[in-house]
Amino acid sequence: MQRATRFIATCLFTCLVLAACGGGSKRSTPAVTPPPPPPSADASLAGLGVSTGDLDQVFQSGVNDYSATTSYLGAATTVTATANDANASVSINGATAVAGEANEAVVLGDGPNLVTITVTAEDGVSSDSYSLDVTRADATGLAHLEYIKASNPDVGDRFGNAVAFSGDTFAVATTAEDSAATVVNGDSLDNNAPGAGAVYVFRKDVGGSWAEEAYVKASNASGGDEFGYSIALSGDTLAIGASREDSAATGIGGDETDNSAVDAGAVYIFVRDDTGVWSQQAYIKASNAQAFDGFGAAVALTGDTLAVSADLEDSAATGIDGDQANNGGSDSGAVYVFTRDTDGNWAQQAYLKASNTDANDRFGNAIALSRDTLVVGALREDSRATDIDGDQDSNNSADAGAAYVFARDVTGAWTQQAYVKASNTDRGDSFGASLSLSNDTLVVGAPREDSAAIGVDGFENDNKALNAGAAYVFVRDGAGAWSQQGYLKASNTGSQDQFGHAVANYGEFLAVAALEDSIATDINGEETSNAATNSGAVYLFVRDGTWGQAGYVKAVNTGTGDSFGASLAFADAALLISADQEDSMAVGIGGDTTDDSTADAGAAYLIR
Repeated sequence: MQRATRFIATCLFTCLVLAACGGGSKRSTPAVTPPPPPPSADASLAGLGVSTGDLDQVFQSGVNDYSATTSYLGAATTVTATANDANASVSINGATAVAGEANEAVVLGDGPNLVTITVTAEDGVSSDSYSLDVTRADATGLAHLEYIKASNPDVGDRFGNAVAFSGDTFAVATTAEDSAATVVNGDSLDNNAPGAGAVYVFRKDVGGSWAEEAYVKASNASGGDEFGYSIALSGDTLAIGASREDSAATGIGGDETDNSAVDAGAVYIFVRDDTGVWSQQAYIKASNAQAFDGFGAAVALTGDTLAVSADLEDSAATGIDGDQANNGGSDSGAVYVFTRDTDGNWAQQAYLKASNTDANDRFGNAIALSRDTLVVGALREDSRATDIDGDQDSNNSADAGAAYVFARDVTGAWTQQAYVKASNTDRGDSFGASLSLSNDTLVVGAPREDSAAIGVDGFENDNKALNAGAAYVFVRDGAGAWSQQGYLKASNTGSQDQFGHAVANYGEFLAVAALEDSIATDINGEETSNAATNSGAVYLFVRDGTWGQAGYVKAVNTGTGDSFGASLAFADAALLISADQEDSMAVGIGGDTTDDSTADAGAAYLIR
């Protein structure tokens, strides 16, 4: 009995102890956080590319030395270097770069140019170096790369009345195309809407070959609308003007079937998705749409900003956002600025008029847009002022022409920055008939200027060559002040050549077109043999401290009346040139250039 009592007491004590220690269950083990992995030592690249061409060999893991070739027009290239490890850092020629994105342009001289790409691993210690040898051809290497025709060429279509170029994509318009098809890739052979107009989009594939990607028509295609009168391309967005469209709708997305305002004009926005499919995003009209205003006479596009002109608009307003209903300035002209939000919706941001609005000035016959700067031409403005910000009210030099520079501040407000005139203003010169703007360099064409000078900065007051034409280069300094940098003439100046009727600039290069008469073909031929009237030519200039002519470009199939140089566009080391009255029946890319069986069908040429 005593032993049993002792046993019970012992058990009770043991239970109490166990209870105090957690009831006899296993003790919990505190969670142990494993140490973080050491920083990666991966300093390799997963990809490498250049904007002005392709690598001469396919990128391969473990290969550190690469080469690429670019044309003479490739005076600079952006390099895209993608690190294998997202946490690694990349530098290009010693400058910090953003991995996987096109970085600040590397300037290229003639011949070999060594670009060094350094990858530093996440650990900050391991690194690897890659070399990219980019060889740029000299001016003698310029050559015709592609000969481009519509997929449905027809007599009088004038394929190439306008062209646009952005990256690996270009677009060619034909206002006289006759199909009644609508939107994208419709029946191109249905010629039941004469003069409806069309736009053809071409794209380069990964192998470097070009092909038609889309055949684009208005959503309300109608005869005589001239869809494609103007076009602009920025990345995956295409803007198309139809200056003779007839709807009385106003603003964005109105009733496009209301044809009660003859030649009021419209603009159509198309966008491309990740699969390469194009679709219409917006139908845009003037906020004061009226018959015969010609909204869409010119379009310019950069990113999410669109500028549209109506050079026959009639308001007598001046400056920014004036009274657009005051029709006291017949054919004075106006420009409308639109912006797109992150949801893809467009809205009007500004309504721009000249600071000296006057009837018949045609403010907006040409426009150019680069980032937050917009330039507007008025080829029939009458001031006798010269250079920058002269007396704009001295209207005794009829149709001399002018250009107006507008700038947008960080709040989105626009102001006029400069009033630009020729250094040798004269009546009838049509200064501002064509424009091109690249960053802080502006080119203005005056195709009816009369000097017989040749080359760069010749005697500009020698008016012995009627309508020979000229181009003027202006530059902006860091304080926003503009000044004339160059006065350019053809190397074979001739009366009625209209040098400057089309212009385009890109970096340090400038192309100027003329309705020149030489029978020469290809690059740098005999420019004095005037046996092919209005065959057309393009003059290439380069800036190396000063401007100088670098090339004289003709079609590979020069023909009388072809108008080679009707429209021009630069992009990534290539120049697109149209000849909207060329006569071949060829179809698509690389057809028969000698077949002259389809008068004024039109063609385009890609130069590198």
